[in-house]
Amino acid sequence: MRPVPVPAGLYHLRSPVALGRAVCVLLGSVAVADVLSIAFGVHARRLLGDRTEDGYATVDDLTWTHAEVLYQFAGALQGLTLLATAVVFLIWLRRVRRNAEVFDPVAHSMRPGWAIGAWFVPIGNLWLPYRVVRDVRTASELPGTPGGRSAFPGVLLHAWWVALVAAQLFGRYTSRRYEAAETLDEITDALDMVAFSDALDIVAAVLAVLLVRGLTAMQGERATLGPLAVG
Repeated sequence: MRPVPVPAGLYHLRSPVALGRAVCVLLGSVAVADVLSIAFGVHARRLLGDRTEDGYATVDDLTWTHAEVLYQFAGALQGLTLLATAVVFLIWLRRVRRNAEVFDPVAHSMRPGWAIGAWFVPIGNLWLPYRVVRDVRTASELPGTPGGRSAFPGVLLHAWWVALVAAQLFGRYTSRRYEAAETLDEITDALDMVAFSDALDIVAAVLAVLLVRGLTAMQGERATLGPLAVG
């Protein structure tokens, strides 16, 4: 029988349901912004696809300016929705991490403050936040569930993290490529890559919704049992 070295009353259970719903709604707005970016990018790509025999684009300046404004609007919307989502997601993650400390304080490899701090560690943010969420999942599992602690679909956690890291890294690369593009071929290639990056971001957002809903529901069920019993 293992001891539970946690002072009584250090943390109290608080419902993450409202925050979880807010995160899911904001993740939906991120996906919508990504869809708009893809649509406006495809529109710009088609305009540049019509060329003369000499390789020059046939689009007039006014039409191209309009297309570029729409594309920049979609980019700004992506930034705003991503920022709002990140803030609320971190608040939600902090709450479920504190709840998980009550459920099972010895299931964590990192202290509660890392629920937020892990995202701001250069290079370390490629895996430290994953460890935080993994431990929250472990602590939030119902004791004695069929299959043990693996009853939660761990593949969802892995897929979300891979998609998130891939979308962030590839997104930074494609943004630099687009900003540095000068020729028509470079611009069209960059637009294609940005569209693919946006598609990755949509996948990451969908997986994040499933993850947030799953962990929130798990904690709701686990809360009915209270803190881990001390033998």
